[in-house]
Amino acid sequence: MEPVTLTTDRLVLRTVGPHDTQAVYEAAQDPDIQRWTTVPSPYLPEHASGFTEQLVPDGWAQSSMCTFGVFLTGGELAGMLSLTMRSLGVAEVGFWGAKERRGHGYLTEATLTACRWIFTAVGIDRVEWRAEVGNGASRAVAERAGFTIEGTLRSAINNRGVRRDCWVASLLPSDLGLPSTAPYLPARVR
Repeated sequence: MEPVTLTTDRLVLRTVGPHDTQAVYEAAQDPDIQRWTTVPSPYLPEHASGFTEQLVPDGWAQSSMCTFGVFLTGGELAGMLSLTMRSLGVAEVGFWGAKERRGHGYLTEATLTACRWIFTAVGIDRVEWRAEVGNGASRAVAERAGFTIEGTLRSAINNRGVRRDCWVASLLPSDLGLPSTAPYLPARVR
């Protein structure tokens, strides 16, 4: 799949490359990013260059992971967002926000923009969000973006060799008023 660029009034979501390595490296020095995500810790310059020069382009080329740098229209990095293909019709969203850009709704806006795109252009019928229990900032973004919290999965995340519980939530095309590629028949509890 060829990388795409998505825009809103405030944001540009685009692939990252070597020219973004330094900005990614600097943002990922934030202890919260290293604590709550699976980026290496400590986060070294070679991690940033491997991400921007290999992992991101390979994900797009293999149609396995669509990674967007979330940039303000002035060019400043506000965060990163990836949609990873998990199974037929299902993708998982993951994101982190640059410390100095948090609290402005950028990640919520980026998540909604990327989910609309993947529902309509790629034909995904379910986007899942997962985060380690306790990562309230990530959960707040997911909830503001309209994800439905489905529960807690025990021992479902491996973060630096330690199994941890995680929250799981989903967003469906119908949650955004969009059609699905396949009919959906919700369960009826009796």
